[in-house]
Amino acid sequence: MSNSVARNFAPSASARPERVGSLYARDGGRKYLSAAERRRALAAMDSLAEERALFALTLAWTGARVSEVLALTAASFQIESSVVALCTLKRRRQCVREVPLPPSHMTALDDHFMLAEIQRSADASNVRLWPWCRQTAWRLIKEVMDQAAVVGRPACPRGLRHSFGVGTLQAGVPLNLVQRWMGHARMSTTAIYADASGDEERAFARRFWRL
Repeated sequence: MSNSVARNFAPSASARPERVGSLYARDGGRKYLSAAERRRALAAMDSLAEERALFALTLAWTGARVSEVLALTAASFQIESSVVALCTLKRRRQCVREVPLPPSHMTALDDHFMLAEIQRSADASNVRLWPWCRQTAWRLIKEVMDQAAVVGRPACPRGLRHSFGVGTLQAGVPLNLVQRWMGHARMSTTAIYADASGDEERAFARRFWRL
C-alpha cells in the first residue's frame, strides 16, 4: 500500500484499543446478531439501492467498523485476489489489515465503482468510495435492521461486527485469523466471541436431552 493511501487510513490521536468485554449486557441482552438475524440482514441489504447495498455488505463481510469502511478507496482493494485492506482505526499506531471478500462481492464493487479503471490513476484511486458521514452510515444500517426485524442492542453496526466475530469462529476460522481480520490488539478480546453457543454445542445438548 502506498504512503498516500496509508495516510488516508491514519487513525486519530485519540484512538483507543477496542474493548468488547462481553457479548451480553448486564440485563442479559445479547449484543450480536444470531445466525438467522444475520441472514435476514444480508437479505435486506441485497434489496437496497446498489451503492447503499455495497456499503452495508462490505461492513457485514469484513466485520469492520463504520469509519473503517467509510475510509476505503479504490486503492484499498486487491481485485484479483478479492482482498480489501482496512486501516484499524482503534490502534495508537497505524495498522493495516487484509480481509478476504466473497468474489461475487468484489465483482459487484468493481463493476459499480470501476475499481480497476480508477486504480490506474494515483489521484482518483485515493478518493473515498462512500463520501458519507458516520451518521448517514449508521442510519442506513438501522434501516436494514428494521427491515430485517432485528431489534434491541444488536440492531446497529456494532451488532453486525459482533456477529461477524461469532460467525467466523463458529464456521471454524482459527482464532488468530479472526483476531487479525477484526483488528484486535489482544487475543483475549477475540476469544470472547467463542462464548456464543454454536451448532456443535447445541448438538451436545441434544444428545443429553435424548438420554
